[in-house]
Amino acid sequence: MDWTAPIDAYCERLSPGFWAEPVNALSNAAFLLAALWAFARWRRQGRGDGAVLMLIALVAVIALGSFLFHTFANRWSALADVLPIALFIYGFFALALHRLVGLRLTASLFGTLAFALAGQFGAPLAEPLLGSSAAYLPALLALLGIGAWLVWEGRPGGRGLLWAAGIFTLSLAFRMMDEPLCPRWPLGTHFLWHGLNALVLALCLRVALRRLEPRQETV
Repeated sequence: MDWTAPIDAYCERLSPGFWAEPVNALSNAAFLLAALWAFARWRRQGRGDGAVLMLIALVAVIALGSFLFHTFANRWSALADVLPIALFIYGFFALALHRLVGLRLTASLFGTLAFALAGQFGAPLAEPLLGSSAAYLPALLALLGIGAWLVWEGRPGGRGLLWAAGIFTLSLAFRMMDEPLCPRWPLGTHFLWHGLNALVLALCLRVALRRLEPRQETV
């Protein structure tokens, strides 16, 4: 496999040059801002929560990996893009099962493994409708499912996850519109995917950082 083979996947890219996607590349700063905001909040809490700190670090790595992909735009940078995203999805899912849903750690890990396997087999079924965005459908369903269950049970974090799911739905729509709108909007819409996803991750981290009673919960 040629790891340096170029990839032209987005409307903004018109050449194989490093800065052929300037807006897509620089919009990854939104992930870095989300990570810095969450880190500042984590420090103020002073709880030494290592699990949440790892998730915050992953958001910063997502910024770097996506920047690499939208500049180098080849196979190795594509891997640098998708791996941190997958690690965040599975890491947050496990944390949500353990801390928000209340499962034991072992059950949370097995639940996360089942979620990963279901996504690998189930996401391709949605590809005819969603294209490459089908890979993110399991994450959206997880946000909706866990968020709805938490709201139903009156537990904290539910509304925050439902807000994240709503924004993620809009984000997926912009990701899917990038190519169809390209003839009329050469800039594309992928940069909106970055900005909205940074907000989604910030909301997820906000839920992970909070320790509130159900009656006190806001968004």
